[in-house]
Amino acid sequence: MLVVLAAVSLAAGAVDGPAAQAAGNAAAGYPAGCPWMNTHLDASTRASLLLSSSSLDQKLRWLDEKAANSPTQTTFTSFSGVATTYPAQVACTPTVVYADGADFVRNAGSDVTIYPSQVDLAATWSSGLAYAKGKAQANDAFETGHNVILGPDLENGRTPLDGRTPEDLGEDSLLGGNQAAAQINGLQNGDADEPVMAVLKHYVANEQEADRNNMSTNMSTRTLEEVYNQPFNIALSQSSPGGIMCSYNQINGAYACENPILDNVLKGQDGFQGYVTSDFFAVHSTAPSLNAGLDQELNNPIHYTPANIQAALDSGQVTMAQINEAAFRVVRSYIASGLFDHLMPTTVPTTTQTPYSEAVAEQVAQNGSVLLKNSGQALPLGKSSGTIAVIGQTASATPTNGVSAETVCTQEAPDGMDNATDCPDVVAPLTSITSRAAQDGLRVTYDTGSDIASAVAAAKTAKTAVVFAYAEEGEGADRTSLSLDGNGDALISAVAAANPNTIVVLETGSAVAMPWLSQVKGVVEAWYPGEQQGTALAKLLFGDADFTGRLPITFPASLADTPTDTTAQYPGIEDSNGIYQTSFSEGLDVGYKWYEAQDIKPLFPFGYGLSYTRYSYSGIKVNGGGNGKSAIRVSFTVRNDGTKTGTVTLQVYVTQPASTGEPGHALVGYQQVTLKPGQSQKATITIDPTSAAHPISYYDTKTSSWVTAAGRYTFQVGSDSQTAALSQAIEIR
Repeated sequence: MLVVLAAVSLAAGAVDGPAAQAAGNAAAGYPAGCPWMNTHLDASTRASLLLSSSSLDQKLRWLDEKAANSPTQTTFTSFSGVATTYPAQVACTPTVVYADGADFVRNAGSDVTIYPSQVDLAATWSSGLAYAKGKAQANDAFETGHNVILGPDLENGRTPLDGRTPEDLGEDSLLGGNQAAAQINGLQNGDADEPVMAVLKHYVANEQEADRNNMSTNMSTRTLEEVYNQPFNIALSQSSPGGIMCSYNQINGAYACENPILDNVLKGQDGFQGYVTSDFFAVHSTAPSLNAGLDQELNNPIHYTPANIQAALDSGQVTMAQINEAAFRVVRSYIASGLFDHLMPTTVPTTTQTPYSEAVAEQVAQNGSVLLKNSGQALPLGKSSGTIAVIGQTASATPTNGVSAETVCTQEAPDGMDNATDCPDVVAPLTSITSRAAQDGLRVTYDTGSDIASAVAAAKTAKTAVVFAYAEEGEGADRTSLSLDGNGDALISAVAAANPNTIVVLETGSAVAMPWLSQVKGVVEAWYPGEQQGTALAKLLFGDADFTGRLPITFPASLADTPTDTTAQYPGIEDSNGIYQTSFSEGLDVGYKWYEAQDIKPLFPFGYGLSYTRYSYSGIKVNGGGNGKSAIRVSFTVRNDGTKTGTVTLQVYVTQPASTGEPGHALVGYQQVTLKPGQSQKATITIDPTSAAHPISYYDTKTSSWVTAAGRYTFQVGSDSQTAALSQAIEIR
C-alpha cells in the first residue's frame, strides 16, 4: 500500500523560529521538528531547512549512496571490509533504493516486465513510446521497492563493437537526447503517486567496454562539446533528471568523476541542477572529486568517508561550501523527485506485470524492428508462403545448447549470468508464428539450426524458410567482430542455398556484417526484443502490422569501414602507467557523419528502414532563419503511394557552410506521419536555431560559444541519412 506523507502547509514566511515551526508543523499535519516535510514549500527551501538542522556528519551521509539512502543504518562496510560509522540521519528522511537498468528493473526480486533493449526503443524514433516505457518501468520499480532508476544511457555509437550499444539510444545526439528526455519524463512524471527518479548516464565519452577503467578518451574541446556532451545537453533541455552518473573513463587525462567538466560544462554551461553520482568504483580521490563536482559516491563509502572528507576540509583542500553544495544537490533532487513524500510499499508483489506494461513491451518491439530487405515482396508471409520452416535456437523457448528466445530477450548480463533468469515469461517467436500461420492454413516446422545439415534438410522441405540468428553482447566486454554468434553466418548461407525464399530475423544489440545478404529475400533487425518478442514479430512478419522502425545506428559493410579502424583509436595504446590512451582523432566524424565525410557507402545507413508501403515527397519550401535566430520551417508534401496504411518517419538534415568545418549533414528534425493508401499530407518540421541542439551552429573554441556562420545552408528531406528526396538552400546573414 502506498503511504503519502502529505501536508496542508505553512506559507514559507510563517516559519519564524523553532516554536513557530513546531506549532505550524502539528497544525499542518506533518511531524513536529520536520519543516522540510512541508510540501507547500519548494524543493530548494525544504532542502535548506533539512540541512540547517543537520550536523556535519549527517550532511556527509548524503555524499555516499548507501549512507544517504538508509537513514537509520549507522555502519557501512566497504567491499574491502573497512567499516565506516555515521550518526543516524535527521528525522523524516526516506529510504531510497537504486535499481540498475535503463532497459528493465534489474534484480527486482519480483517478476517484472522485460522490455526490449534501449537501441530498440531508439529505433522507434518515437518520444511517445519512450515516455510510455518510462512510465511503465517506473511502476515496475516502485512496486518492487525501488525509487531510483540508474538510466537511461547515452553514448554516440563511436564503434559498433561497444558492448553497451544495446542499452544506449543510438549514434545521433538529437535522436538520443530526445528519447532520453522522454523516458526520463515518463519515469519521473508518469505517475505522481509512485515517483521514481532517473539518473542519466554515463557522463561522458564512455564509448567502449574494453579497458573502461584504465583508459583515457583524448579529444578536442570542439569534439567534446559537439559530439559527446551534446546528447546530454539536449536531454537536459527537455527533462530534469534527478541525477547524472559519471563514467569510468578518463577524459583527456582526468577521470570523469574528478574531471572539471562536471562543474564547468555539465553544471555550469549545461545548467544541470541535480546531483552527480559515480559509477561503481569509479571514484579515485576525495578532494579532487569534490572540487570537480562529484556530489555522491556510489555504494558504500571508500573515498567519501567522513574521515577522508574531514581531513580534506582540515587541510584546506575542500571547503564547507562545497560540502554543503553537494549535500544540497542530493537532498533537493530527492525532494523534487517526490522521494520524501511517497513511501514505497512494504511488501513486494510476486509480479508487477500489467496489461499496460506488456502492451508497451510489445509495441516497442514492434515499432523498433527494422525491415532492411524485402526482395520480391517476400514479406509479408501469407497463404502463398506454403510450409514455413522456422530455423534457429532463439526462435524457441526451449533451449538448445543453452540458447533460446530468452537468450536474446535482453542484453547479456554484466556478470555473465544467463539471460534466461531475467526473462521467464518470454513469448517465443516459434509459438506466435505457428499460431498465426494456422489462421492461414499454413504448416510450420522447426529446426534448431544447431546442426547445419539438419537445418538445410528442413529448409528443403519447406516453401519458405525463416532463420533466426543472434549475437550476444552487454556490459563488461566489447564484441570482437561483426559476425553472428552460433555459426549464424554459415547457417544462413547454407539455408539460403537450399531455399530461395529465405527470410532472416536478426536478434542483435548492434550492427552486424551480412556476407549472405545477396542470397536472402528478406532481413529484419529485431534487436533484443524483450518478453513480448513473439507476438510483435508474428504481427510484423504476417503483415498484421507495418514496419515503422528506422535504424538509430549505421550498419557498416565491414569493420574496416568504421571510424575507429586503428589501434590508437580503438581500443587505445597502453602507456607506462597502464592507461590506454585512446585517440578520438576522427573528431566530429562519428556515426553517419563519418561515412558521408569519407564517402564510404555503409551496408545500411542511419535512419534507414523499409515498409509494406512506399512514399513519395514533393514541394519543399524552407522559410525563416534569415538572421540565424528565428525559427526555420521546412514544409513539404508526403504521399503514401502504396496499398497499405503506414507510418513514415520524415527526416530533415542540414549541411552547413564549408567554412564551419562541420562534416556532411546532420539530423535537425524528424516527424512521424500515418497515411492511408493514396493519402497525401503537408508536413512542416520546425527547427529552432536557439535550442540546445544548436541545429545550425558550430562550437567555436576561440570564444567558447556556439556560433552560427553566415552563408548557405542546405536542408534535405529524405528517408535516411544518405537519401535526399528533396532539398533547398537558404542564406543566413
